[in-house]
Amino acid sequence: MMIAVHSRALGPAVGGVRMRHYADWRDGMEDALRLSEAMTYKCAAADLAFGGGKSVIALDRPLTPELRQAALEDLGDLIASLDGSYLTGPDVGTGPADMAVLRQRTPHVFCLPEEQGGTGSSSIPTAVGVLAALRAGARHVFGSESLDGRTVVISGMGSVGSLVAKELPGARVIVSDVDPARRDPAYEWVEPEEALRTPADVFVPAAVGGVFDPRTVPEVGAQLVVGPANNQLAADSVAELLVQRGITWIPDFVASAGGAVYTLAREIGHLSHDEAMRRVEAIGSTVDTVLTGEGNPLENALNLAKERLTRSALPAGEASR
Repeated sequence: MMIAVHSRALGPAVGGVRMRHYADWRDGMEDALRLSEAMTYKCAAADLAFGGGKSVIALDRPLTPELRQAALEDLGDLIASLDGSYLTGPDVGTGPADMAVLRQRTPHVFCLPEEQGGTGSSSIPTAVGVLAALRAGARHVFGSESLDGRTVVISGMGSVGSLVAKELPGARVIVSDVDPARRDPAYEWVEPEEALRTPADVFVPAAVGGVFDPRTVPEVGAQLVVGPANNQLAADSVAELLVQRGITWIPDFVASAGGAVYTLAREIGHLSHDEAMRRVEAIGSTVDTVLTGEGNPLENALNLAKERLTRSALPAGEASR
């Protein structure tokens, strides 16, 4: 298990606990490093006073309930040793019940079950943020935020992808997942290897990262790409390849910020549910900024985030000028 802290320029580092199988533990470390950097930019672009971090429990075998409990307790002790400089919540492979186990060892944990005083799963606000980004992107690409009559392909029918699908009643929704048990008769189905190249207006990557690289970009069948999967680009240079193909891509760290925005607003800012959701909806305004800048969407989003990071590092007098 490992914790990566990329930045604390804006405040304590935040980032969820990812628990999944890796071929080698060093792959988990690489995941933690990349995801912690993405969290730095996610928080900065969303104007949150927090930095970026991530913790990973790299599995090499299925866990018994006893081993899972022990692993989480050990991670809780590791988080506690950082004395509040890293705060965590759920991510791939973990949920509110796991956060309750961590809380037994450290107070620096978010998203406990609601009956235990937490905000529970962050899937709903994450999906709301993706939908806000999707509407803003549609305005820029199609001239209207409405997706009625348009074709939307969603790759990954987990907790967020399935919620996004339910909020597109007027669209033709095509879904895909590596787990055939997630096939939903309410939507058309396409095999995972065909999802990216399926002709569509919108492609929503809602599963794993690394979706776009020089090999896959020529296969993309949609004009607009926006989704919650982390680290969608194999390298930053791929953003320009998407532009060259006439594809509008909303940076993942902008589109997926809803869960962090909501959770921190509720559990740190003590805002009401409605006030926190209004902050999530503001992701649409961030997308407007990203899509109207001089560079490609990734450059514009990174510039926005880095400007806020740089401003925070200046003395008060310098920052005010």
